[in-house]
Amino acid sequence: MRIGLFGGTFNPIHHGHLRAVLEVREGFPLDECYLIPVAVPPHKTTDDMASGDKRLEMIRRAVSGHSGLSACDVELKRSGPSYTIDTVKYLKNSLAEDTQLFLILGIDAFLEIDTWKSYRELLQTVPFIVIARPDNESCSETEHWRTLKEFLRTRISADYCYSASKACFSHHQLQQVFTYSVTMLDISSSKIREMIRNGCSVRFLVPDKVEALIKSKGLYL
Repeated sequence: MRIGLFGGTFNPIHHGHLRAVLEVREGFPLDECYLIPVAVPPHKTTDDMASGDKRLEMIRRAVSGHSGLSACDVELKRSGPSYTIDTVKYLKNSLAEDTQLFLILGIDAFLEIDTWKSYRELLQTVPFIVIARPDNESCSETEHWRTLKEFLRTRISADYCYSASKACFSHHQLQQVFTYSVTMLDISSSKIREMIRNGCSVRFLVPDKVEALIKSKGLYL
């Protein structure tokens, strides 16, 4: 069983999140992808963040009926800051022994991995799937992978080597770092929250069931 772990605030979840994780699950391929809402993000403020139960419900509504995608509340059940290393360790110990876990991250998040708690241990524990989602037309996919290579070799270990046939960076002691291209959708949770506060429609940016929950609960106003 190959399971991808895709974490974030999901505040709210939108079609950009869903399209990216779907493409990774189908193309990598993975048997299942867990979408994991963070409880207390170590690197973000929580001033305008919806409660954990509301964000979890939005994810459940968003993935309902989509085989291979599911919401996971492991971080919401744990007190204190949501550290990825704790989540990975818990899932490795609680899932079947032959389960392979992969941590899915956008390249922007991965380029900050050396600021994470126990990031060296994390790189020893689970392989990564780094997805490219360029922010603008001037930042090409090739430039992203070049930046990733430079980061790995200068900030993590000079022994990371790229294999084109495997589309990954390999290391003799650390886990593989795979690269994967996804369709760029210029959608952000912060923009969605701003639109809601301004009374604008977010139709077609989030799933209809998510929009309905946001409206019924008066979220982000």
